[in-house]
Amino acid sequence: MSILKINNINKTFISKHKTVQTLKNINLEIEAGEFICIVGSSGCGKTTLLNIVAGLEKATSGNIFLNGREISSPGIDRTVLFQEHALFPWLRVIDNVEFGMKMLRISKKDRREKALKYLDMVKLRGFENSFIHELSGGMRQRVALARALAVDSDILLMDEPFSALDNQTKNILLEELHNICLTTKKTIIFVTHNVDEAVYLADKVVVMESSPGRVKNVIYININEPRKRSSLEYIAIVDEIISEMSKETENKAGEKDYEHEKDN
Repeated sequence: MSILKINNINKTFISKHKTVQTLKNINLEIEAGEFICIVGSSGCGKTTLLNIVAGLEKATSGNIFLNGREISSPGIDRTVLFQEHALFPWLRVIDNVEFGMKMLRISKKDRREKALKYLDMVKLRGFENSFIHELSGGMRQRVALARALAVDSDILLMDEPFSALDNQTKNILLEELHNICLTTKKTIIFVTHNVDEAVYLADKVVVMESSPGRVKNVIYININEPRKRSSLEYIAIVDEIISEMSKETENKAGEKDYEHEKDN
């Protein structure tokens, strides 16, 4: 059953000097418990689409429905995890994880129980009384992930949350996130420009093209667990998606050459 329906979303930015259509006719349906990755080149509107789903930006036209209710503003049924962890440095780890639940007026006993459960999941048990400045970058993102999961919203929106981390830390967190998702069956939309990341995590990958941003293809990742990045099946899907994205780059380059020749 579809938990999220994105119907004919268009987004146009209008400034004093020009009008730019960022998104055109975006249509997607996401099932409960699905992990969706959105990939595409810079400027294809991935983050703009995520922000519209989050209610942080308004679409120019079109509708988005979550559990049958139209989205028009931010809500507790959606949690966003950004590139920056956005943790409160004056609070301990445990208080950061509990913060969202406190705002929802969940009892102190219940929120402490849930906070410790998710700190266990992200392998930070034992650091609950630490302050944020005492943690590494990867540990801070784990705290942010635990806080996002603890709120238990209907859908979790993630905007390249591991992009600022080194490769080793990123790979560890990707593995942990993948295992958490297999356990919790959380519905997630994850924006990334990293194709390997997308194939490792997703049930399906939405490939976008730019100028304006459109859905070019939706690729289902039917790989048995545990996913092995060295398997021929895995490599073939990565290559397929990279090929889809490369075709667009080639087409755009051809269009620019044609425009240049025409102007001359």
